[in-house]
Order: sequence, then C-alpha cells, then structure tokens
Amino acid sequence: MNLRADVVKCYHVTTIRNRGSAMKELSELIERLSEEWPTDWDSLPDIELYRDQVLGYMKRQHSLQPESAQLTGAMINNYIKSGLLPRANGKKYTKDHLVYLTAICSLKHVLSMGDADALMKLQPNIGDARKFYEEYLAMMEKAFLDTAAQLEKESSREQLAASALYLAISSYAQKLACEKVLELLKEEEGPAKEKQKQNKKPGK
Repeated sequence: MNLRADVVKCYHVTTIRNRGSAMKELSELIERLSEEWPTDWDSLPDIELYRDQVLGYMKRQHSLQPESAQLTGAMINNYIKSGLLPRANGKKYTKDHLVYLTAICSLKHVLSMGDADALMKLQPNIGDARKFYEEYLAMMEKAFLDTAAQLEKESSREQLAASALYLAISSYAQKLACEKVLELLKEEEGPAKEKQKQNKKPGK
C-alpha cells in the first residue's frame, strides 16, 4: 500500500515538474516571438560578406527557425539561378543580398520558389532594398506580435491545444488567400505587360 502511494506521489511530482518546464518554455516562446525579429536596416552589416558568413548571419536573422530549415549554400545557388536573388558581387554578398535573403527565408516556408519570386517582384519598392526591407519588417513584427497574443502564459493543456489548432487553421486560410491573390495579380500583370510592349512599338 505504501509502495503504491509512493508511486502515485512520484507521478504527481513528475507531472508538476513537467508542467512547470512546459510553461517556462511557452513563456520563452512568447517572449521570443515578441522580440526576436530580423535586425533593422541600419544594423545590417555595411561590409560585403562571403557565403559562409551570409549563412551564419541568416541563422541569426531567423533564430526561431529549426536547424533543418536554415539556409544552405545550395539554396542560394538555386535562388540565383532562378532569378529570385541577384548574383553575388564576385564571391561576396552585399547588404541588398541580405535583405532579399531574409525575406526569401520566410517566404520559402509558405510559397513555392516561383510564387515567392513573383510575389517579391510585385512589391512596389522591390527595387529599393531599404524601403522594401522596412515594409517587410513592419509586416513581420505585426504578424509575430499577433501570434504571440494568441498564446497565454498560464494556459491549460486544453487551451494550448485549441490555440495550436487555431494557428494551424489560420495559417491554412491565409495561405489559400495568399495564393489566390497572387494568382489574380499574375493574371492582371499579363495584359499590363502586353500593353507596355504595344506602346513601345515604333510610331506609337
């Protein structure tokens, strides 16, 4: 009887400890979502970086991403080949490269490479790396803060499960909407480009 009581007591103690550890990790996640964003434009390095340095820098830019999702040298090659990223300046990458790679590293989790390329090129300030980056950061900060607001530090297991489900459904709905809006923008872009070609013809 005493042995059984000791086992039950041990189980409850372990459960409480695990619960406390989980709540600590949840609190840390909320804090990180509220603070750990890519650095602002003025804090980006002004000196050009080699590829290994770029890879290390991108890990800090997206510190919440798991190791398996981090940028690789092969990915950079693919982005350059597809036209998603400008070619390096010799073997070095500029501040502008860091801007576009920061955006690509988040978009690649949601969109195909082709759709990410199309979406970035549709942005009105894509030619001005600083303006584009500042707009991107403002959107990211809002999205991260909105996500952090969905989580409560003192949530029960049931509440956390419901929050996780809501976040998953919300991501699904937003992805569907993003893809549809992007499709509509592509359809509008076709006639617009054709009109530009017509206007450039001799005699026009």
